[in-house]
Amino acid sequence: MLIVTSASEAAARSRQVHVNGRDYRLDEYVGAAPKKGHYVAGNEANDDGRPQGFLVHQPPNAVTPAHFHEPNQFQVFVGGSGRMGAAPAKPLTIQYANGHTPYGPIVAGDEGVQYFTLRQRWDPGAKYLPASKDLLRKGGQRTRLKSGVGVSTDEERRARTETVVDVLMPEEADGLAAWMWRLPPSASFTLPDPSRSGGQYLIVAAGALATGDRALERLSTVFISPEEATYAASAGAEGLELLVLQFPRMGETLSGGPSRLT
Repeated sequence: MLIVTSASEAAARSRQVHVNGRDYRLDEYVGAAPKKGHYVAGNEANDDGRPQGFLVHQPPNAVTPAHFHEPNQFQVFVGGSGRMGAAPAKPLTIQYANGHTPYGPIVAGDEGVQYFTLRQRWDPGAKYLPASKDLLRKGGQRTRLKSGVGVSTDEERRARTETVVDVLMPEEADGLAAWMWRLPPSASFTLPDPSRSGGQYLIVAAGALATGDRALERLSTVFISPEEATYAASAGAEGLELLVLQFPRMGETLSGGPSRLT
């Protein structure tokens, strides 16, 4: 399964959900985004068998209370400012959480905050705490947080002559990892083999991704399932900064002890 979504396509599928008394906007990228801002018993019947990815526009000073989800997920803060628990969450901040790992609250700043939520599979909705503590499956909790991921200027990308790969989350025994690929203009590349993972999400952080006959702009995404061939593409004429987020292999998700913040 290979799912390619431009930022403009996702924005055209934008809609609102009600969360804790506020209206949030979700841009749909992969699969079906939540229809409500919380879990409703029986939502499992809406599972479409696909992964789930969307861009959240959380309004100024809104608070998403502490909660958990069933599947593994990455969240990537790409705009505005806010806080994830006690940690600042401004561009670019990346969080990974195993399924059934509580996190939050997510608190938006005065200008609001925008972040991707990218899940390994469909989720029936946020389970807020403490109300849903009886639904929390104990064991296997793990979080990783990487903040301060820089994005090059247009001039720096145009001047780049070699591909640089920054390790944001070192690969773990079950395949969990994250990298930033920084490519010169028109440079070709081949990503790590997805068969050793539970799937990969790509996010265009800057520049453009040239794939097939398309040039994908900033905040476009690609989902690559483990069964797909190793992904090969090229940077656009202005260069490319590409986030590569790799899920742990299904059925091998490990616990990680204390949260790791860098």
